[in-house]
Amino acid sequence: MSSDHFNSTVSANGQTPQRVVITGVGAVTPLGLSVDETWAGLLAGRSGIDYIDRFDPSELRTHFAGQVKNFDPQNYMDRKEARRLDLYIQYALAATKEAVGDSTLDLAVEAPHRVGCIIGSGIGGILSTLENQATAQEKGLMRISPFMVPNLLVDSAAGKVAIEYNLHGVNHAVVSACASGTAACGEAFEVLRRGDADVMIAGGAEAAIAPLMMAGFDVMGALSQHNENPAEACRPFEVNRDGFVVSEGSAIVVMETLEHALARGARIYAEVIGYGSSADAYHMAAPHQQGRGAVDAMRMAVRKAGEYGVQPNQIDYINAHGTATRLNDVGETLAIKQVLGEHAYSVRISSTKSMLGHLLGGAGAIESIVCAKTITEGIIPPTINLHEQDPQCDLNYTPLVAQPADVRVTLSNSFGFGGHNACIMMRRFEG
Repeated sequence: MSSDHFNSTVSANGQTPQRVVITGVGAVTPLGLSVDETWAGLLAGRSGIDYIDRFDPSELRTHFAGQVKNFDPQNYMDRKEARRLDLYIQYALAATKEAVGDSTLDLAVEAPHRVGCIIGSGIGGILSTLENQATAQEKGLMRISPFMVPNLLVDSAAGKVAIEYNLHGVNHAVVSACASGTAACGEAFEVLRRGDADVMIAGGAEAAIAPLMMAGFDVMGALSQHNENPAEACRPFEVNRDGFVVSEGSAIVVMETLEHALARGARIYAEVIGYGSSADAYHMAAPHQQGRGAVDAMRMAVRKAGEYGVQPNQIDYINAHGTATRLNDVGETLAIKQVLGEHAYSVRISSTKSMLGHLLGGAGAIESIVCAKTITEGIIPPTINLHEQDPQCDLNYTPLVAQPADVRVTLSNSFGFGGHNACIMMRRFEG
């Protein structure tokens, strides 16, 4: 995996693309209010899924979700600010604070126009939208909050982070349903590769555990209904799987050009080496049965990784989209086989959604962090609840318990409603 090949690669504009590394991570998830808490939960095979306690879900067929627990926004912002911001923005600010602190970056000394932010979300400020709709119905239209519009916009998390840290660089949101978090990280990688920034803050955030949203997923038939034991409800690649589990939270990474990171002596988690994005162009809610779009996205990421001298048979670990729906798990398995051939049977795979649930627009971002941690820590989180594999899902999904492994190259998959697909690849940084 020499970098010699990459160093000789020249982009269309005649410039050698920048190398990109991850130097900071932050997260707020159903398993904890930090990356360390979340990672410890994943390695322990602990589920963050439990019964919903924010509203009465008895009218629904699914009574559980992955709620963030014990989150106090005043630990990250003052009370007045917290009252003005939708929960998804609060989660993004909390995760960003951890990631920036973890990176040891002093943003006050950086050139503001060289630092950007891309934060994805599938749904945005739905809680604020619903609260203000209720206010309008009960008290009249002119009684709604003046903060409603900024809160409901999907780009507001990125905008708020830019305001908080005085970031003048590239700034937008990525909206590609459940692929949003991965796509945000991938687009940040591309910004840095082409030299448009020195530092990018990237990731995803979601807070959509509300009656209307849960009902929407429920009536689609997309959710698990294992109400008797929520912790065992999410069963990726299991023969008895029956749907995904909605969860919430945020995950943020700090990415830098390698040159910038080395100049300040930063600790490096991993090097980002590939990103792919595609569309199934098939169905608004179901994945293509042969994994057509997933194959395209993975192949695009693999092609870019080839610029760094990394070949598909060098992938050691795949963090699967692994939602535990009947169609996704089979389609993803087929797609991995098409891209990796015989190596598909050697690569280690796991679905951390079995413990975290599905963070929707935040899922790909936390799974990118999982890949970075897997590289640095040398251990692969398990797919829990996988007692009997579906015969059509016949790869190594790291069932039940974490496994030590020498992981040098990773791939993370994210696929979303609308047929959106995004994949990101990393490798161990070795100079």
